Amino acid sequence: MSEKFQVAYVPIGVGTFHLESAQKEFDKSVALLQSVEADTVVPKEMLLSIELLQEYLATISPDLIILQNITFANAAYASEVLKTFDCSILLWTLREPVIDGGRLRLNSLTGAYSAANAIKAFRKEPLEYIFGAPEEEKVIHKVKATMMAAKMKYQMKHLKLAAIGHTPQGFGFGRALDLEMLENFGVTLESLEARELIDIAKGYSDEEIEEYLIDATNRSVGLENTPEKNRKDFARLYKAYKEYVETHQIGALASRCWPDFFTAFGTPVCMVLAMLNDLNVAASCEADTYGALSMYLAMQLSQMPCFFGDPVSMNEEDNTITYWHCGTAACSLARKDTGAQVDVHCNRKIGPTLDFGCIPCDEVTVFRIGKDSKGKFRFFLAPGEAIDAPKQFLGTSVVVKTKANAEHIIYDSIETGWEPHFVVCYKEVADELEILAHMLDMEVCRYE
Repeated sequence: MSEKFQVAYVPIGVGTFHLESAQKEFDKSVALLQSVEADTVVPKEMLLSIELLQEYLATISPDLIILQNITFANAAYASEVLKTFDCSILLWTLREPVIDGGRLRLNSLTGAYSAANAIKAFRKEPLEYIFGAPEEEKVIHKVKATMMAAKMKYQMKHLKLAAIGHTPQGFGFGRALDLEMLENFGVTLESLEARELIDIAKGYSDEEIEEYLIDATNRSVGLENTPEKNRKDFARLYKAYKEYVETHQIGALASRCWPDFFTAFGTPVCMVLAMLNDLNVAASCEADTYGALSMYLAMQLSQMPCFFGDPVSMNEEDNTITYWHCGTAACSLARKDTGAQVDVHCNRKIGPTLDFGCIPCDEVTVFRIGKDSKGKFRFFLAPGEAIDAPKQFLGTSVVVKTKANAEHIIYDSIETGWEPHFVVCYKEVADELEILAHMLDMEVCRYE
């Protein structure tokens, strides 16, 4: 595994076409790729022979190859790439620069057929492909989305995800095996009992937790109204979780939450998970490991916290779905008119948990990594917008107006057996996630 994410541009062709036109496309392509990913590796010249291609391939260690037919090239060129690397490939066909009844200048499209034929013979994953000139908006978007998807695949190989405690009875859909997680996503899964962190938390003095209590008080509204014992016990949990995350370099975690923290500790873990989400550590509740992984990807793609919860209500007239959970949303997602209000758990009547409606956003993506009835992984994608709506129920909530018909989404996702936890990513990233699913050879269920 490479220590740094690398994109490599591989422009293949032969010298019998119009090289002046090819050079112009080469220069524009380099400029585009390096504007998207500054460290993109590019050759000093077009690779117009197998020998030049081989020399260049010996200098790179890519996580993504942008394979472009700068002119026609037969399948031997693509085969050389495929023999050398097993990373993801974006195949790029250039548009003919001039159609005037005269000479065919590039013949890039025919070359793409030769390359694709070779790729599909070597690879089982879906092929990523784009047709067009470097200055076209669809090309720029596809290049950006593919690079980001490849970066997410790379980052998962460096991700440590912690499963803290077991899933509650009836919530086995979120349970993961370490080998299964590693094989399918490249993610390292660590496991520990919730009791271990509870015991650590119980050992902290009031002085040791003071900074954590101050931090949470500054991020939220009304924490001082929570009974003192619960406030301090929350701060103890916060310190235990935060130090565990930092010590073990955890990028995401899925934590058991009930009944243990209510019965064995007397204080919920909900707000602790909210604090971690505010610190850009993806933290799901009910020990949902695939929910946590979904959160991690959403947070990396949006560069901000995401919402994790259940679909609990639908309004056919407004074409909206309400997503809700007991109170684990990041404080930074709270509506500005209320702030991150603190209250008690909706069922257990013990605090602190968070209690607010989430901020609106013009473009969001409802997302989940799940499994079908045969145990195969799949991606759920539903773009939309988070509307300006108040808190819907005790706890935290966000109301999403979906691009697709909300009633169809609900009916179809239930009938096809999707899990009850979803992520609301505060950015339109459906294309990036769909490409990532292709790279992982996983099914995509996209509602748009």
